[in-house]
Amino acid sequence: MQRLEPLAGDEFAPETTYLNSASSGLLPRRSAAAVRAALEESASYGTMGRDYLDAATASRAAFARLLDVPADRVAVGSSVAVQSAFVAASLPAGAEVLAPEGDFSSLVNPLAAHPGIKLRTVPLEALADAVRPGTALVAFSAVQSLDGRIADLAAIREAARAHGARTYLDITQSAGWLPLRVADFDFVVAGAFKWLLCPRGATFMAFGGDVGRGEEWPAALHAGWVAGEDIGESNYGPIQPAATARRFDEPHAYFSYIGAEHSLGLLEELGVSAVHAHNTALADRYRAGLAERGHTPRPAPGSAIVSTPGLADAEDRLAAAGVRVSVRGGLLRAAFHLYNSTDDVDRLLSLLG
Repeated sequence: MQRLEPLAGDEFAPETTYLNSASSGLLPRRSAAAVRAALEESASYGTMGRDYLDAATASRAAFARLLDVPADRVAVGSSVAVQSAFVAASLPAGAEVLAPEGDFSSLVNPLAAHPGIKLRTVPLEALADAVRPGTALVAFSAVQSLDGRIADLAAIREAARAHGARTYLDITQSAGWLPLRVADFDFVVAGAFKWLLCPRGATFMAFGGDVGRGEEWPAALHAGWVAGEDIGESNYGPIQPAATARRFDEPHAYFSYIGAEHSLGLLEELGVSAVHAHNTALADRYRAGLAERGHTPRPAPGSAIVSTPGLADAEDRLAAAGVRVSVRGGLLRAAFHLYNSTDDVDRLLSLLG
């Protein structure tokens, strides 16, 4: 295999061998510099900065370009859990929600906790076949956090469409490295602090299908002043909601979106296809090295996440050697992103013995 160097040049210079992007991505130097400058400015001008809305507007547009969706179909927020609660509230009483077993809590818990929702779970591989008449929503992650398995997005979308169910797609573990077509999904959420390399507190929700087009928008239950049609006149309510997805904006974490604008800009420059080729090549090299050493990772073909049983006890030893991975569900999870290289893969394998 050809040796791969990190993408993005000197944008990253981690002091560790960082293989934990599935937990949190590294912040590019340009993003960190922008946040520092905004922090310094806030000492004189507060967190409204020169214009509180500029960075969120630019980040919304950059995220929309990465996903090839219109910017006016994207809302900014704070967390996947808040968006899941919003989606739950949009469903009728008694609605059945179908989800994969063991999907990430921020996606599933608000749905399970909402009064009147009946949550049904099945194995990820059975999700498309499990959609049935009366299923109101299919909620799932494009890539599973635990072990990197990639869902059959097309099959699930078509099964939901055939039964009149809406779809809620979480791309937190896929946006930024996996090429995605999301416009046909009704709700698409991304926590941006992992593979999108943004500060914590930046989250995006995109609306596809007929939501807000052939039918009315859902109720904007958590809308604040930034969600008004005329923001200058929306400080004191009740407000007239924006005609676009901005009606679902939360008053955003200013510094998070200062950084997000620059992080998303970097990914645009590199291109998701290039990042995908880089990440999956490194993951494949790691899988091959594990096999040579007698270890069998969980099957997740084509994924940048590799989770392996029988190696969980290596986490502390790896951390002491400056290699950052994680353990989830008893599996040693390594995640390969644009700032990694073949040297990082080989170092991890050598320490595993």
